[in-house]
Amino acid sequence: MPQGDKSKYTDKQERKADHIAEGYEKKGVSDKEAERRAWATVNKDDGGGKKAGGSGRGKDTSAARSASAKKAAATRKRNAEHRAQH
Repeated sequence: MPQGDKSKYTDKQERKADHIAEGYEKKGVSDKEAERRAWATVNKDDGGGKKAGGSGRGKDTSAARSASAKKAAATRKRNAEHRAQH
């Protein structure tokens, strides 16, 4: 996939980028810079294109994030119990 190719983005991601770019353009940012910032924001929020294919993308990251949060909560609980004993 060549740099700048938007084929792996969902319709929702494209709408989001358009909306963000419009906001920047209203503030006086050039069209090209507004689009660059908009896609950077979509990538930051969503981790890149969500359609299948490409560099391991297209997977929902919320499950991994949820598992990580549960593990962290268990660690905090275990540490709190350990501190209470001493």
